Amino acid sequence: MTPGGGGPMKDCEYSQISTHSSSPMESPHKKKKIAARRKWEVFPGRNKFFCNGRIMMARQTGVFYLTLVLILVTSGLFFAFDCPYLAMKITPAIPVVGGILFFFVMGTLLRTSFSDPGVLPRATPDEAADLERQIDIANGTSSGGYRPPPRTREVIINGQTVKLKYCFTCKIFRPPRASHCSLCDNCVERFDHHCPWVGNCVGKRNYRFFYMFILSLSFLTVFIFAFVITHVILRSQQTGFLNALKDSPASVLEAVVCFFSVWSIVGLSGFHTYLISSNQTTNEDIKGSWSNKRGKENYNPYSYGNIITNCCAALCGPISPSLIDRRGFIQPDTPQPAAPTNGITMYGATQSQSNMAAATPLLQSEPSLTSEELPLPGKTTLGTPCATLSLGQPTPPSSMPNLTSETVLTDMIPLKEDHDGHQFLTPEEAPSPPGMLSTGSPITHSHTLHVLSLASQDSLHEDSVRGLVKLSSV
Repeated sequence: MTPGGGGPMKDCEYSQISTHSSSPMESPHKKKKIAARRKWEVFPGRNKFFCNGRIMMARQTGVFYLTLVLILVTSGLFFAFDCPYLAMKITPAIPVVGGILFFFVMGTLLRTSFSDPGVLPRATPDEAADLERQIDIANGTSSGGYRPPPRTREVIINGQTVKLKYCFTCKIFRPPRASHCSLCDNCVERFDHHCPWVGNCVGKRNYRFFYMFILSLSFLTVFIFAFVITHVILRSQQTGFLNALKDSPASVLEAVVCFFSVWSIVGLSGFHTYLISSNQTTNEDIKGSWSNKRGKENYNPYSYGNIITNCCAALCGPISPSLIDRRGFIQPDTPQPAAPTNGITMYGATQSQSNMAAATPLLQSEPSLTSEELPLPGKTTLGTPCATLSLGQPTPPSSMPNLTSETVLTDMIPLKEDHDGHQFLTPEEAPSPPGMLSTGSPITHSHTLHVLSLASQDSLHEDSVRGLVKLSSV
């Protein structure tokens, strides 16, 4: 790049960059509005959502529909064929009590199936990186080499040591009593079990509704079975047993369904009653985590030592809010501060910061060519050499750059008479930043530029780098 030479910069001109789209299908003045997405639309677990995220279920819901069909068909046949006869022969209270039980069963079933069981949110990449850094600091490990995080941590609850396991899927240490459901692919707080009959996990937020569902279903099954048998006996006394079965074939179907289901439902209700009275979960009971005796070493630290208190804690305590906020809107990415440019890679830097640093080459320093002391009025003169900034070579910005004297920049700054047609400002025409010498100072129109010291080097550095980047882009 020689002054007056016909180099490639001779033919280049400034042109305004068009911000309009070149596609004829898009209007340059209309922008498509991107609809805000809700969190359930990008939920990482294996769940299904309905009603704009209000209903949350597991993906395997076939058995849940079977549960609905069995309850609806059996109860419908009972109200249609047995209740009219029983209300006339015995009392009208039978269909009323049956209706109350039916609606209570359906309400608790839907509440269990359609609610968040207590899913724990997964760690964000920044949170996972911070957790790994804390693990490295706690273990005293350095950044050299990969070291997988430990699988457990220990906490003390009511004098009992409880291990917290690390979930490699959710990138968190699970809280006490939490577990990862393999079917839903979520960590669930106070995980009891995954119930296919309700089509959802059973955890902290829906366990009480699950227990009331199976308990009320036990009463409804026993109620229907008992009065179906009563209906058949009353009819058989009038017309005989076989004629009674012919007159009411629906009663036979109801009796068969209730007979084979009452044992499992009542047994399940009794088992969960035992768990509630001892304040345990199905997961803990199957694994044998705690002993029933308080004096043993592995006693249950969550039990209050009283059956009534344990039942009240499980059934009457407040319901914790959902932690995943599935109907909340996804917040747009906020601009992150630029990564430090001192050549050191910061741990846990986000990918956007790394991409920004890779796309913008930094300016590297070179030794200065000349150095002279230039007295400034009212300023302290420093004779330290200044780094020559060359185009195309990155220079890390320094918080305290050296104050300079005369520096040769003939290969960097094109002058006005060297390139006709270019709208470059000469040093006389360029505005001086605060703290620099006035235009009457010995800065002449030549191939030598005197870079003077600043009152505030931080304020000039940003303008200098911005001007150099604009010149290098030509």
